[in-house]
Amino acid sequence: MHTKPDSEAIGRFLDAQSNAAFSYAETGASRLGSPTGYNIDHNRILIGHAHENFRSAVAAIRAWKMFDMPWVELHSAAAPIEPGATVAIVVRHFGFWSMNTARIVYIIEESGDVEKFGFAYGTLAEHAESGEERFSVEFHHATGEVWYDLFAFSRPNHFLARLGYPLSRMLQRRFAEDSKRAMLRAVNEKIDHG
Repeated sequence: MHTKPDSEAIGRFLDAQSNAAFSYAETGASRLGSPTGYNIDHNRILIGHAHENFRSAVAAIRAWKMFDMPWVELHSAAAPIEPGATVAIVVRHFGFWSMNTARIVYIIEESGDVEKFGFAYGTLAEHAESGEERFSVEFHHATGEVWYDLFAFSRPNHFLARLGYPLSRMLQRRFAEDSKRAMLRAVNEKIDHG
């Protein structure tokens, strides 16, 4: 699309995808690693020290703050973090706009020596890529460190993503870097103003 889709177009797109199947067979595989035949991206960043930072990071995940970047919009950022919630990701790249959909596959809520919170979502049929992405935060009791962890397995799904494979991979790397910065910013803003 050459123009940014309006909220009505995004709503229609989400409605059309509400019953769509996942675009890959290995749903939930990001819990333990990745299936064969996919690109693997694993990114981590230290975003704080102390349980207060972890609480801020959990709030940031719940508010989809990892998508706060100028070239990506999530619809709706009010979507609950629960299995089955479907979101549209609107992306401006290379002078045009695209819309993709994903659905939350599972939630992560773990306690113990390392507390974890997050979720994974999987791509639906209309997504340019096929695969799963996990967004999580961790609090390590022994060190007090708070980490943001972003893990994905993917491969091109749409003809244009296959045709522009190097550009697709570049956008995935850019998203990971911008997502890490967004989470670091969200946790620091919460501390500074919270």
